[in-house]
Amino acid sequence: MVVAILAVPAGTGFDASPRWPTRIQVFVANSGSDNVTVYDPRLGEVTATIGVGDYPAGVGAHPAGHRVYVTNESSNTVSVIDTRSLAVVATVPVGANPFGVAATPTHAYVTNFGSGDVTVVDTATNAPVATIPVGRFPHSAVASPDGSRVYVTDNGGDSVTVIDTRSQAPVATIPVGVFPSGIAISFDGERLYVANTGDDTVTVIDTAAARPVATTKVGNAPLGVAVTPGGRVHVANTGSNTVSVLGPTGDPLGVVKVQRMPEGAAAAPDDSSVYITNTGSDTVSVLDAESGKPVARFAAGKGPEGVAVTS
Repeated sequence: MVVAILAVPAGTGFDASPRWPTRIQVFVANSGSDNVTVYDPRLGEVTATIGVGDYPAGVGAHPAGHRVYVTNESSNTVSVIDTRSLAVVATVPVGANPFGVAATPTHAYVTNFGSGDVTVVDTATNAPVATIPVGRFPHSAVASPDGSRVYVTDNGGDSVTVIDTRSQAPVATIPVGVFPSGIAISFDGERLYVANTGDDTVTVIDTAAARPVATTKVGNAPLGVAVTPGGRVHVANTGSNTVSVLGPTGDPLGVVKVQRMPEGAAAAPDDSSVYITNTGSDTVSVLDAESGKPVARFAAGKGPEGVAVTS
């Protein structure tokens, strides 16, 4: 199969025109400057910088869009941001070295890399209500569209743990590649996509069967992964400064060159754009969701890692 290489121009002006949504906000966790950058695609500019805890790494959005949860890896807390006031409204203590976070309408699930568990936070009270043991080094998390399941990658166990959100307990473990990191779910909830940093692959999982159905080779050291509503999968390859674009079944569609050390990935819910954090260059690349081509780039804080899009 021929894989197209889509080069990023040296400047910040691009010839493609993104199909900007009517109202979304992009939240970027900057691990090196202990803050969050907020970007408005309609205006094409950064609209706020919000101070949070020490070494913010992951970002997750509430399904309703009114809250964003930021994991502070060095202070063992989660900052809760109101997306209207753009202010921190709560700071929640969690486990050791929190990294990933996924939210359902009622709870936020925080992966604690250092303590090998997941903290469950009540989204109404912003209080921790449960702790779920998950593998050795839980990294990232994603919730199913109906909120009934949360899927957690375990770096140490080369697996994905499935959590039932009613019983707040693990119900399955799915083997994947080596050192699984980023994870994303299709908008219909039928497939999971896991970036395996240790063997440069993406595992495609059938959620109904709870088993892998495909494995695709991508770039070097894949970390972040995002799925558009249209089904295209974007994988940030931090070791090769590229983004691999895959089809819904994991078939390779192209490779996009971005800036240094791409790490986080998030897709806009209106199928307009994909956002890739470039940790090594303190920027975020904006890709057109349909063509995969870069259409914009904006400056973030120092060491941008996690990214989330609210609607």
